[in-house]
Amino acid sequence: MISAQELQQSLKHFTGTDNYYRHLLGIRYTDGVQYLAEEAQCYWLIDVIASYQTKKLLTDQMLRNFQLWYLMVGDSHEFIKPQPHHQAVVTCWGDTPNIGITPPVRQDIDFTDFPLSEIKLFLVQGVLMLPGEY
Repeated sequence: MISAQELQQSLKHFTGTDNYYRHLLGIRYTDGVQYLAEEAQCYWLIDVIASYQTKKLLTDQMLRNFQLWYLMVGDSHEFIKPQPHHQAVVTCWGDTPNIGITPPVRQDIDFTDFPLSEIKLFLVQGVLMLPGEY
């Protein structure tokens, strides 16, 4: 697996996409997300995000066309922290996370070897992308 520093540097170079990849559950994703999944061995993260694209989430006016997804590993974030005995948490937001607001989606992860302390992804009109690809 690639080091955290190498991964972070590489992800900065993705500013658009030439290809779109299709997940079995219907969402598409960009070259940057494909690179992230391959190098960090985190196809499971795409699975998590795709699995929440249900009628409940997609009928929410705020989340239909734009979703902000965070993976936080450890407890370094100010207020997005995994539950005790979990290593990480995945959350979905309609906008910038705010203290005291409950995200529409939260899934705690028991164990992960994801190399970064956090990653932010956007799901825009059914396409999952890195922030630099937006």
